[in-house]
Amino acid sequence: MVFQQFGKKPRKMFVTICAGTMFFFTLVAQSRHPMIDPTPAAVSAAQPAAGLPEPALAAHAIALVLQPLARLMIDHGLQLPSMVELLKKALVDEAVGAYGLADKGSSDTRIALLTGVHRKDVKRLREAPETSAPATAMVPVAASVVARWISDPRFLNADQTALPLARTPRRGNPGEPDFTALVAEVSSDIGARAVLDELERLGVVELREDGYVALKATAFVPHEGLSESFHFLATNVSDHLATAVHNLATDRRGPLMLEQSAFSQDLSPTHAAQLQLVGRRLWAVALQQFLQTATVLEQRSQAVEGPKHRVRFGVYFHEALQPAASQVSEAAQSATPQTRRSKGRKSA
Repeated sequence: MVFQQFGKKPRKMFVTICAGTMFFFTLVAQSRHPMIDPTPAAVSAAQPAAGLPEPALAAHAIALVLQPLARLMIDHGLQLPSMVELLKKALVDEAVGAYGLADKGSSDTRIALLTGVHRKDVKRLREAPETSAPATAMVPVAASVVARWISDPRFLNADQTALPLARTPRRGNPGEPDFTALVAEVSSDIGARAVLDELERLGVVELREDGYVALKATAFVPHEGLSESFHFLATNVSDHLATAVHNLATDRRGPLMLEQSAFSQDLSPTHAAQLQLVGRRLWAVALQQFLQTATVLEQRSQAVEGPKHRVRFGVYFHEALQPAASQVSEAAQSATPQTRRSKGRKSA
């Protein structure tokens, strides 16, 4: 990642040229001078590969990338054991596919050496069917509790609707099933109170004034288009990250791919919302032009023999509360010397 400043002393203006697919043009407002990337595309594309591995810089970048992924995990009930299994499989698959020796492939020992995954796990993952799911269930305790609640006859009415359950045995009638017992049947590690709080947060249950926990009738209606949203999350973010990884590869072959961003700070909420509207309008124009050109080129490509490529061109708009100046200063001081040097490096 390269940090570059243009102009003598622009007011709060800088350009960050990142490694990737999307167009970022980093502009912090309040400057009178227009910002233009002076590096011609041909020169940028001809930049050499990153060179030697930089594990410290890579770890710092990955730590930032993992923060929104951690939120996604928590929001959608993905817990650490299943994610560790997914990471192991991703490491093994990538090592086999991208780092195999010519005409020889890779042994389990070599993959274990490249990835740090235990050789026994490497062997298990390589031999597992392509469609197999991770060994650890992804469904968290809260979801398992609800699954038991809506499927076990002990917790159902005659019409197969979920019974309201007393929160604790003392609040219910003798011999009546209660929420605490339900949770204990699913897990002995997590208390009923914690599960109840999570289900309330998700809007799945309601704690009534009489001390009974009621399952909401509409709690399990799938969000419209949710599966499609996850599909595009996977494809868009995966390709974006793959482009950044390509540009930073120590043995990169081929030109740099496009990834730049525009950044503005010190904005009021109203002005940030205005920029989002501007971004949507700009994307609408760019999208139309891109699709028109792509349609023509797809037709022309039908007459061309040889391997075919796919292309993804995208845009995003992210808005967040800006940290206080003191927090920014503390974060800068905690950066490693290598990281801080990399921010000051000039692009060719």
